[in-house]
Amino acid sequence: MPDTHIVTLSRHVVEQERLYPQATGQFTNILFDLALAAKVIAREVNKAGIVDILGRTDTVNVHGESVQKLDEYADLVILNAMDHTGNLCCLGSEEHEEVIPIPARFPTGEYALLYDPLDGSSNIDVNVSIGTIFSIHRKVSSGPRGGLEDCLQPGRKQVAAGYVVYGSSTMLVYTSGAGVHGFTLDPSIGEFVLSHESITLPDPPKPIYSVNEGYAPYWSEGQKALVAELKGDHTGRYIGSLVADFHRTLLRGGLFMYPADQRQPEGKLRLLYEAAPLAFIAEQAGGRASTGQIDIMDVQPTSLHQRTPLYMGSSRLVDVAERHLAGDSGA
Repeated sequence: MPDTHIVTLSRHVVEQERLYPQATGQFTNILFDLALAAKVIAREVNKAGIVDILGRTDTVNVHGESVQKLDEYADLVILNAMDHTGNLCCLGSEEHEEVIPIPARFPTGEYALLYDPLDGSSNIDVNVSIGTIFSIHRKVSSGPRGGLEDCLQPGRKQVAAGYVVYGSSTMLVYTSGAGVHGFTLDPSIGEFVLSHESITLPDPPKPIYSVNEGYAPYWSEGQKALVAELKGDHTGRYIGSLVADFHRTLLRGGLFMYPADQRQPEGKLRLLYEAAPLAFIAEQAGGRASTGQIDIMDVQPTSLHQRTPLYMGSSRLVDVAERHLAGDSGA
């Protein structure tokens, strides 16, 4: 007999909401809207090889990177799914230089959404797993429509965070501070179904480390010493897509690293919509995330597109990284 006990994302979120009698439903609706956007993006990702949506546009984003066509599409899908619902006070996206206001014709809500619409987009044309990352904060500004203040909050202030990985299957993983749960998209019913309940990082972790060793000549002495130690009894695995690398680390354990170096002394990954949301998930799964000096969740952001070094995964291995990096005065 097939299993008839199916827990969908919508059912799971509603059941979680019932634990909070004061809930207004706005947060639940945000997750529903993000799930819908993820389904639309997944559909286009899955057929990207046979339609004219792969490749680059003629524009660059705020970081000076050429915008992939699918990047642009994913950004618009999320924006169009979220800006009119009355649940958000503003949005922040990797693809936009400034905070995105809610259009004046629409009502606003009590939450701010930050997102990377399509992480790993440089891998689109070679069919490597890519993903969407999101972070949700409660509105803290006094103005009626929200702004930069609502986005520049440390990771510890996050209400929820998650990611969607578009791979051999599409999977949405999220936390709202009560554990980490994963849902796999069942295309036969068009629903995200609970497939990974209460995810925790394996302890002891699998002996895996993940870093782009092509940049080793630019590393600090502490980073070089760290990787040298790990090489003794760990296996290297690196995909080059943040969501995919983190997803493997979350399920298998180990250590993911994107260090600062001589080329990028502030690091490359963005704090607010890449590092902080994944740090929240890592902590909720029993792990840690660090800049190499302090917890990512404790960093006070000062700009929307602020960059940071990132070390995350099994707590013991993040501790090892901090021990090696403690003596570095900089990259």
